[in-house]
Amino acid sequence: MAADLRVHEGGSGEPILVLLHGLGATGDVWEGWRPLLTGRWPGRWLAPDLPGHGGSPPLAVYTFDGFAAAVAGIIPPAARTVVLGHSLGGVVGLALASGRFPAGVDAVIGLGIKVAWTGEELDRAQALARRAPAMFASRDEAAARYLRVSGLAGLLPAGDAAVDAGLREQDGHWRLAMDPGTFGAGAPDMAGLVARSRAQVTLARGEHDPMNTDEQLARLGTETVTLPGLGHNAHVESPEAAIALLDAVR
Repeated sequence: MAADLRVHEGGSGEPILVLLHGLGATGDVWEGWRPLLTGRWPGRWLAPDLPGHGGSPPLAVYTFDGFAAAVAGIIPPAARTVVLGHSLGGVVGLALASGRFPAGVDAVIGLGIKVAWTGEELDRAQALARRAPAMFASRDEAAARYLRVSGLAGLLPAGDAAVDAGLREQDGHWRLAMDPGTFGAGAPDMAGLVARSRAQVTLARGEHDPMNTDEQLARLGTETVTLPGLGHNAHVESPEAAIALLDAVR
């Protein structure tokens, strides 16, 4: 499974940086980081499509540990590793740092993680997970849905290559590449994940992110950072501002 993940990569040597996208997106959302990483990250970097997203195969059942096990397979076990994950990717990074996987993780930065869920939100996610993939008559219609689902509407143009990575043409129609089942991962046990982490943990958010608050992150008892003027997809809105989160862990 892990060997089948679609992965963008660059650089060489250590430390290794693993960039994990959020629900509905693909590793292509880090494209704006590529020129910055050349000068700001001293080692190799990897940006996979998580299972059930983009060009990576699905899982039979989606759990945070299942995502983490797949990602662990692309990380050399003995390498010094830092994980920066957005939203779902941040939770996967915390799961990777639990010590239950071969990959050793030295630091995790979770950006834009939704840490509080209502019963209604969880029910809605489970309902979405049970739906068949929606089919669209045109790429433009599918692209519009992809941008909404991934939270990238207004941040990327419909014709962007990152949008293409999130779409599939099938029998003359178009659909999102993501497996709807990915919605079924549920709510993370953030307090438990932070407490069990064997890595340095930083939780970050954009100042205007509606998915979380400064108070919610502070209650988890670890280092927190707020990026002024940015929203949920801070890493896409301003790669220059978000990449500064790595300065303390290089």
